[in-house]
Amino acid sequence: MIITDPIKLQKIEKHKKDLVHYYVILMSAVLFIYALIFTFYIPDKTISWYLYGGAFFLSYSYFIIRKNYSINILVHTYIILASLYNFYIMLAFWNNSVASFVWLMPIPLAAYVFFNRKYVIIYSAFIFVNIILAYLVSKNFDFNFQEHTKEDVKLTDTFLVISNVAILSLIIYFKDKIRREEIYHEIEQKQQSEPRITVSVEKDPAFGDGLFERIENMMTEKHSYKDVNFNISKLSTELEVNSTYISKAIRQHGFPNFNNYLNIHRINCVKKLLNENDLEKVTLMYIYTEAGFSNQSTFNRVFKQIEKITPSEYINTLQAINAPENI
Repeated sequence: MIITDPIKLQKIEKHKKDLVHYYVILMSAVLFIYALIFTFYIPDKTISWYLYGGAFFLSYSYFIIRKNYSINILVHTYIILASLYNFYIMLAFWNNSVASFVWLMPIPLAAYVFFNRKYVIIYSAFIFVNIILAYLVSKNFDFNFQEHTKEDVKLTDTFLVISNVAILSLIIYFKDKIRREEIYHEIEQKQQSEPRITVSVEKDPAFGDGLFERIENMMTEKHSYKDVNFNISKLSTELEVNSTYISKAIRQHGFPNFNNYLNIHRINCVKKLLNENDLEKVTLMYIYTEAGFSNQSTFNRVFKQIEKITPSEYINTLQAINAPENI
């Protein structure tokens, strides 16, 4: 799907940048921990320096060039260089543990996050060729790599699995965030390009009356206003009506805009709850959150705007009226 909305593009681009940023930090830390293991626990000077070098090159080069190149170029470059870098690791551990090629497994998923299907196929094939080539080289050439015990391999393979789970979780988390932005964009495009109702409210007042009746039902029967995040977009989706027609129907019935209409329902709910509940037993926070307000400052401002008095003044008046009944 091609996204043309600049705001959506910026959000998706930010998610991709955040993914790359956190991935570099995580992968550098993993390589450094591996290097420490091969320095102190499983002494292997060649592998340890190779891993130290990889961790340094990854983090240093990223923070130097990240502002000069696009995210896509950085990811293309990383996928190729990381695969070549891992080739030596595969050869060094092929006879002890074939798990080293597991480092290549997140690459197709990363390609799926950043690129189209063509590149996913290309990089999947590239990874497969790398593994086959490592197998052929290991079987036909003897490099005299340092041997490692089963206990050594058990430790490194365990850390490998944990590290890969962390990396895959990071990629999936950001993929989900990017996909949600794409879904929201699809909904907005559908509402703009394919409005389900094309009747003009001004030309057909009966249509506006019918639509307003459906909106009122959402408020009075389903109490949709109690949802803190409820807005005209959600109402539009539930009613399958373009938000423009909803706004027109609401204005046709004397409300300046949707937010005013929504807040009136919320304030009426607050007043109802204040009449039904004893404030010595329930808090004001319970009442305004139950009515759909997210915080007290918004509630106070809206209440004053609609009722022309503050919530405290209203409560004092209410208590004065009810006082004789309690004597």
